[in-house]
Amino acid sequence: MILNLKSFGFSTVIIVVAFISLVLGGCNKPGESDERAPESGTPAKVESETLTIKGSDTMVHLVTYWAEAYMKVHPNAQISVTGGGSGTGIAAMLNGTTDLAMASRKVKPKETELAKDQGVSFNEIIVARDGIAVAVHPENPVSELTLDQLRQIFNGTLRNWSQVGGQDEEIQVLSRESNSGTYVFFNEHVLMKDNYGQAVRLMPSNAAIVQSLSQDRFSIGYVGLAYAEGAAVKVIGVKKDKETAGITPSLETVSDGSYPIARPLHIYSNGEPAGLAKDFIDFALSQNGQDIVRETGYIPLK
Repeated sequence: MILNLKSFGFSTVIIVVAFISLVLGGCNKPGESDERAPESGTPAKVESETLTIKGSDTMVHLVTYWAEAYMKVHPNAQISVTGGGSGTGIAAMLNGTTDLAMASRKVKPKETELAKDQGVSFNEIIVARDGIAVAVHPENPVSELTLDQLRQIFNGTLRNWSQVGGQDEEIQVLSRESNSGTYVFFNEHVLMKDNYGQAVRLMPSNAAIVQSLSQDRFSIGYVGLAYAEGAAVKVIGVKKDKETAGITPSLETVSDGSYPIARPLHIYSNGEPAGLAKDFIDFALSQNGQDIVRETGYIPLK
C-alpha cells in the first residue's frame, strides 16, 4: 500500500525505514540473500547499505514512494530522500554529499564544467515524465490562456486579469525559486528565456504555491502535475496559440505530446550506477516502479 504524502506539504522529506524480516512473513537465515526488488531483474546485494538521494521538489514524493516500496522488500537498505530543488541535488553531487541527484531539468553546461573540475561524470537516467500545471484560485473565471499570454503574465507585461478575460484585479504571479528545475524549465519553454517580472513572488516549494493559490483569488502559478491533482486549485487549459483549444495536463495529454508544458524527470549518478544505487534505479524503471509513477500522479515512461 502506498501512503499519500502530498497533503503534508513538506519540501523536504527524509525517510529512513528498517523492517525486521518477521514483518515480511519469514526470516532469512544467516548468509541468505535478501529478496529481489520487484521485477528489477537484479539481485539486491544489500547488507545494511545506505543510499542518499537529493534534489528536485517535484520528484521528492515520487522517489519517496519508490524508496518506501523498495525498503519493504529490502529490510537492510536505508534510503534517505531529500528535496530542496534540482540545483541543490546537482550541487550535492558535485560536492560528494549525495549518491543520486533528482532533477526536473537537464544538467546545465556550467554544471558540466564544474563536474570536470570535481572529477564527477554526470550519468543521466530518465525515470518518469511530468506535466507542469498552470493553476489559479477555484473562483477565478479564467479557464484557459495561450502560451504567449502566460509569457506576458510571468514577465510582467500583462498585470491585470481584465487583459485576459478576467476581473479588473491585479494579477498576483507566483513562481518557484531559481534553484528549482521547474523554474528553469518554465523560463526556457514558456518565457522563452525572458526575465521573470519584478513583481513575481518566488516560492520555496510546489506545496507553498498550491497553498497560496487556494487562498488568493487573483493569483496564478505553476506546479508539478502531481501537486495540483486533488488540491483546492483550478488547473487551466494551455493553448499553443489563439486558434487552438486549451489543453490541461493529464496522463493522456502528456503521453501523446498534446500538452505543451511537459518534461522528463531525471536521476543523475556519478558515472554508471552500481550496487544499491543501480538496484534502486532498476526498480524505479521496472513495471512495479512505473506503476507507482502512475499511481502517484506522475507520467510513466510507457
